Amino acid sequence: FAGLDISTTVPFIRTKKREAIYLMRSKKRSVPKLQDERTVRKIHKLDDHVCMAFAGLTADARILVNMARVECQSYRLTMEDPVSMAYISRHIASVKQHFTQRPGLRPFGLSALIVGFDYDGSAHLYQTDPSGTF
Repeated sequence: FAGLDISTTVPFIRTKKREAIYLMRSKKRSVPKLQDERTVRKIHKLDDHVCMAFAGLTADARILVNMARVECQSYRLTMEDPVSMAYISRHIASVKQHFTQRPGLRPFGLSALIVGFDYDGSAHLYQTDPSGTF
């Protein structure tokens, strides 16, 4: 069911260059009647140098964004360095995979693009699926 939720949402256009990554949302689709369109945010800032865009269920994305923000803060407090792109992408994918395989838990119905810069200034773009692959 997670794949169906992703296929019915607004797609993103992404381009990656050496010094920048651009995420653009295509045309806006209608919002459900009980949801305020001002509250729907498809691109979230996880840390000073990491952002996540998603397609799929907004409620699932909010939970995953909060988990990722806590992990970024915890990593910064523990290691005294900003989180690397590979680490946070692997963490988000492992959380999704955990929810996919555990009995009694529903998998996250979203696909995410994680974008940002590492310490050396190199731009990175990762994609995660509802199954937990990245």
